[in-house]
Amino acid sequence: MEQNGKNPGVFTETRKHWPVMTFYERFEQVVAIILSFAIAVVVIVALWELVSHIVSLLLAGTLDPLEHSGFQNIFGMIMTLLIAMEFKHSIIRVIHRHESIIQVKTVLLIAMLALARKFIIIDSATIDADKLAALAAVLLALGVAYWLVRDGKSH
Repeated sequence: MEQNGKNPGVFTETRKHWPVMTFYERFEQVVAIILSFAIAVVVIVALWELVSHIVSLLLAGTLDPLEHSGFQNIFGMIMTLLIAMEFKHSIIRVIHRHESIIQVKTVLLIAMLALARKFIIIDSATIDADKLAALAAVLLALGVAYWLVRDGKSH
């Protein structure tokens, strides 16, 4: 779906296929475009907050990457951005008509990223072993489910 080595614009594929789309496919496209712009705004605001937080820590001289809570905070913010960007990427695939709806693989991947973020920001002093084991079990189950659907084959 590339033209001259470049990605088509957000609306190019939608305009091209609009006449042959069903009412519901058109509805999906409109929702996907609106969601894409909304998530872009969230990503920009979150990125601004991350950068301003890091700059304020640098200016105050308190940025210590070896300090555990600071590390958790900064990398939690980064993981939040990555999750939002992966979500936006999945919506862009719908807009460019590479996929008709959000795929199970994408949902599983985003869930695994969210759990990875949770493991990064978790305060080991306040979490009990049962909760940690439950989170690990959920992550393992998501990993197995992702592995089972990764090729897009249904049995």
